[in-house]
Amino acid sequence: MAIRATHELHERRLSRNRGVGLVLVAFIAIVFGLTVVKVQNIGLTEGFDHVVRPELILRAE
Repeated sequence: MAIRATHELHERRLSRNRGVGLVLVAFIAIVFGLTVVKVQNIGLTEGFDHVVRPELILRAE
């Protein structure tokens, strides 16, 4: 005979756990989406490589 105790506390915990799980899945989806967009646009941006970039130097012409 299996012990089956369903208490109101168990129902609240299950509901809370589902909510936390949905928030976690949403956060992971946002981070993954941002990563994909950043990787696709990597050719359009310049990395910070600790060197002087000539295009940022103001020239008095």
